[in-house]
Amino acid sequence: MDMPQNQDFKYVLQDFGNIYIGARYSYEEMLKSEEIPYKWKAIIRHYLLKETSPETTMENHIFFMKEDDFAYETFQELKASFKMSGHYESREYKISEIVQSEELHRKMDTIIVEELHLTKLALMMFSV
Repeated sequence: MDMPQNQDFKYVLQDFGNIYIGARYSYEEMLKSEEIPYKWKAIIRHYLLKETSPETTMENHIFFMKEDDFAYETFQELKASFKMSGHYESREYKISEIVQSEELHRKMDTIIVEELHLTKLALMMFSV
């Protein structure tokens, strides 16, 4: 059983047009969670788990992703962005910014990846 401190950044929030998923979820935990939308679970099963293990968190996955990875193309197609914070600054980064930025990779030990942001429209339009 996870202790409360291990639940930080493991959440699902939704509003009218957006879904926010805490970045410390592993893909396996997302597949087991009833809070995660079915379409996102289908994308994880069919696309993301082809290149990574179920125990991987999104937080770790994005920093080791390459531009020629299928997971990168999937996040690009979904127009996914990640909220990240470090040194009193918090902002959203597109997956292309994260993968291409040498500065973010140098600072990855001091950056907190907080959440994945998906729009419901992009998720609805994505064909599984």
